[in-house]
Parts: sequence; C-alpha cells; structure tokens
Amino acid sequence: MNSVDLPLAVFIVDDEAPARHRIRELLSDCSAQLSLELVGEASNGLDALEQLTTTHADVVLVDIRMPQMDGIELAQHLNKLEKPPVIVFTTAYDNYAIQAFEQHAIDYLLKPIRLGRLFEALSRARAAVPVKSETLKELMPEPRKNLSIQERGKILLIPIEKVLYLRAELKYITVRTAEREYLAEEPLGALEKEFATRFVRIHRNCLVAKEEIESFEKVGGEGAESHWTVKLKGLEEKLPISRRQQYIVKEFKKH
Repeated sequence: MNSVDLPLAVFIVDDEAPARHRIRELLSDCSAQLSLELVGEASNGLDALEQLTTTHADVVLVDIRMPQMDGIELAQHLNKLEKPPVIVFTTAYDNYAIQAFEQHAIDYLLKPIRLGRLFEALSRARAAVPVKSETLKELMPEPRKNLSIQERGKILLIPIEKVLYLRAELKYITVRTAEREYLAEEPLGALEKEFATRFVRIHRNCLVAKEEIESFEKVGGEGAESHWTVKLKGLEEKLPISRRQQYIVKEFKKH
C-alpha cells in the first residue's frame, strides 16, 4: 500500500487532560474528511519520548509549556528517531513563541484550538518535513535539561547535571557520566554555548563540568614540557588542560 493511502498517524502531548480531550474530539471531527488515526497520547515529554520510540507517528501535536520537559526540547529529542515525526506546536497566546514560529515557518495551533486550523495543519503535515534541530535550539530560551543519545534503536536521555565532561573525538562527542560513556553527534562549540553556565573549556576538544572539578595537578615539573591536568569527582581519569586554557587553574583557585 502506498504511504499516501495510509491514515495519518497522530500523537497528542499535553499535560492538561481537558486539552487532550478537546484535541481527540477535534481529530474525530477531522476524520470525516481526512484519513487519520490517533496512535497515542502522553501527559509529559518524558512519557511521549518513551512511547514514540516504539510507536510510529507522522504528526505529533505538542504543547509548548509542560513541566519536566517542554515541547521544544521534546521536539529536539524526537529528531533523533530514524523517522522523525512532523511537529505541530500548540500554545496559549505567547507573543514570543508565535513570532518565532512565524519567522521560521513552523506550524502552530493557538489555544483554544479551532477545527478549521487543526484540519489545515494536518492537511499540510503529510508533505511537511521535520523542523531542524538547529532551528529548535534557536527557539529555546533556556538550555535543554537532557542530552539525547541514539543507542540500539532507542533514545536515551542523559540529564545534563549528571554529565561530567564532553570530549570531541572525530565526528562524535563522548558524553561522560560517573557510570559510563555515551556517544553523541553534536558540535562541541554548540554545546559549549548552550551549557555555558555548567561547563568550562579545558582543551580545544574538551569541556568539563565546573561543579565537578575536584583538583588540579601539575605534571612534568617546571620545564617547558609541564602541563596541568584536572581531576573530576567520581573519576580516576585526569584530563589535560591546554596551555591556552591554563588560566582556569588560577580562576578556580581564587574561589
């Protein structure tokens, strides 16, 4: 069967039960003229991500403002799926969000959602492409709470407060927690900018969590070959500090 003949698979994410109920009713009304199927719903971003790892959706209707994980961060994590869904954001009147969506040509539905607007959004969705992660980052007023890692067909969430260091190696980033390493595909420079309050650069290829710094050690005496290393809490590994970044040793000793 041609994919165009298949019903449009729709998933709802909203932390308010009445809002989910209204969308279900509107989808039922839309189904009279548009072939669609409601494949699931979630009350928060974490549950949605877990479900959508195993449940295919063509379109996800996502509320922007949700506890635990907002809709824009969820959309970034969903982009790691093999076949990312098209995201249509739903929001109460939010001037900042609306201006940003219109500037980037991102589809959104203003609450209370109207049947005609939902029908238009779903009709366009089959031909639409997922919003780029770079664009979604521009829309986020705050850093993500998690990094997402694609591993064995699943999307793993790594809370940013558990990350000890980020190190660039070839085209990957090693994400190190106290328990283990993960591999991510994100530019180190972009991560440094997004999480500037948590991490400090110690080398052109490495960022470390400021609060996890335990000690510094000078290796090689006082000669030209000497250099500083940093030890992080919970790790035996000592990370080299480049000459350009050695100022951080003095900065941290001040505090």
